[in-house]
Amino acid sequence: MILEVCVDSYTSIITAKKAGADRIELCSALNIGGLTPSYGLMKKAKEIKDIEIFVMIRPRSGDFLYDSNEFETMKHDIDIVKQMGFDGIVTGTLLPNGSIDIDRMKELVKHAYPLKVVFHRAFDDAREPMKDITKLIEIGVCRILTSGQRANALEGADYIAKIQEKFGDSITIMPGCGVTSDNVEAIYRRTKCTNYHMSGKVNVGSQMKYRECVKRMNTPKDEFVIEMADYNLIKKARDIIDKIL
Repeated sequence: MILEVCVDSYTSIITAKKAGADRIELCSALNIGGLTPSYGLMKKAKEIKDIEIFVMIRPRSGDFLYDSNEFETMKHDIDIVKQMGFDGIVTGTLLPNGSIDIDRMKELVKHAYPLKVVFHRAFDDAREPMKDITKLIEIGVCRILTSGQRANALEGADYIAKIQEKFGDSITIMPGCGVTSDNVEAIYRRTKCTNYHMSGKVNVGSQMKYRECVKRMNTPKDEFVIEMADYNLIKKARDIIDKIL
């Protein structure tokens, strides 16, 4: 059983690895769903050995319909990820009608080679994505991250179970979003998936003591809250996963 942890800081990578993560999804701005990480964060991440790291390729927040300049940006970012020697990328593109943009995904898979390519939760924003899974397999996508088109993976477990049963022998189906030590076994029992994705994050108070800007400039109070991977949350999920099989 594989446990993947998504993180947006070097400290969180270290925490996740110590807690038993098998694989890291590296991004920035996890609080808005994750964006392409900075070059500096990627360079630091390469200092960490003996763990798979997949890098998010998402040029902006919002939807997954990208213009030509954004798409070129994604390819340039993939070039950097390849040059730095990561294990793979995590990305996704949709068409205006909600279908998965297979042509662009095929181009990204080809551009990323020999890196592995994961289709992320753009899958859950797509219209009838199950009909495109065969095409994703054909173009070489290795894994699909999904909450089963619901708010979280537990609510979407029945949908995930359907695509796992139909396609699981040809592509890895990975439940993600809201996966915790409290529900990972229940999700497994319903889906039989063997890869799980979690953030295991908690809010950590800022060490800043000077906060007069909150009053002077109406600075949002959440500027003084930092999301970080939590060792105990990840370790609890790891321990439960290890006991399932």
